[in-house]
Amino acid sequence: MSSTTLPASMRAMLLTGHGGPEMLVFDPAFRRPEPADGEVLIRVGACGINNTDIWVREGAYGAADDPEAVASFSDSPMQFPLIQGADIAGTIVASGPGVDPARVGERVMVDFGIYADCDPDTPSHDYIGSARQGGFADYVCVPADNAHAVETDLSDGELATFCCAYVTAEHLLRRARVERGERVLVTGASGGVGSAAIQLCRARGAIPYAIVGASKASAVAAIGAEACIARGTEPLAEAVYDATGGQALDVLIDTVAGPKLADTIELLRSGGRYATCGAVGGPLVQLDMRRIYLKNLELHGASQGSRRDFARVRDLVVSGAIQPLLAESFALEDMAAAQAAFSRKDFVGKLVIQVAS
Repeated sequence: MSSTTLPASMRAMLLTGHGGPEMLVFDPAFRRPEPADGEVLIRVGACGINNTDIWVREGAYGAADDPEAVASFSDSPMQFPLIQGADIAGTIVASGPGVDPARVGERVMVDFGIYADCDPDTPSHDYIGSARQGGFADYVCVPADNAHAVETDLSDGELATFCCAYVTAEHLLRRARVERGERVLVTGASGGVGSAAIQLCRARGAIPYAIVGASKASAVAAIGAEACIARGTEPLAEAVYDATGGQALDVLIDTVAGPKLADTIELLRSGGRYATCGAVGGPLVQLDMRRIYLKNLELHGASQGSRRDFARVRDLVVSGAIQPLLAESFALEDMAAAQAAFSRKDFVGKLVIQVAS
């Protein structure tokens, strides 16, 4: 189907370079993209906000030889202006060459991953909203295979809470081989990935415990945490063992890192597994490596996820096995305020940009 009947321009939030919120520039008349071979054009309903949006803006990913270096998510230099936004939900309004025109009208969630091969278990090496234009705009073009049709009563805003956070959490749990009945401690459990991990543990039959700010404990318990340990509790080990009935942990899912990492990793049983996807508490840590090898621990890093991870999350969403945690919505032109609210971390779940009125 041709997109010539659609408007030639669109509203878009542009990231114009690395730096502060002043690098976000709202353009009310940015050129609308045209779907290329194998692509579809999506009218964006909503798009979720993630840590990566802020870290990419700040250039906060560092480099192997300089943790303080200004660097983007991938090894490739960032191309500006960039439309960020990975967690896209909306409707296909046009199809490019090689795509069945019957897909026009489908409601979709977008797999944000950019993959090196066709293996369903290969993790993405970059993502939509970084290596190519994303969903903080009225329209976005994505590969047709990345646009997954969904039949659900959930709103676009609710659908936009799932993609990046839940796929990353699913990747963490898969890498750590979380199984039914295992005890899993989740740090940063009120955030997007943390709250996703709580729900996905329950979907697996695992028993999740949460480290979370005291004011958010009841909300995190409501989504499935067996017990909540207030962030900053000392001694941490005593509080965790009280919660688990004296049992050591099988798995630690860590979104925080920082100075408490050595204390939390010590809570794992011999042969336990540690998996991390973030470092909001600080990227540089101290560990006694003897504790790692003497306890035969496994350490896993997980960034984003794979096609299989996305498909599992999509199926759980459609079946209703996991629920959206939409904390607040913002208008597209209010991106700076939305990112400021995101950085305050005074919410549970996800913040979303509501693109369509």
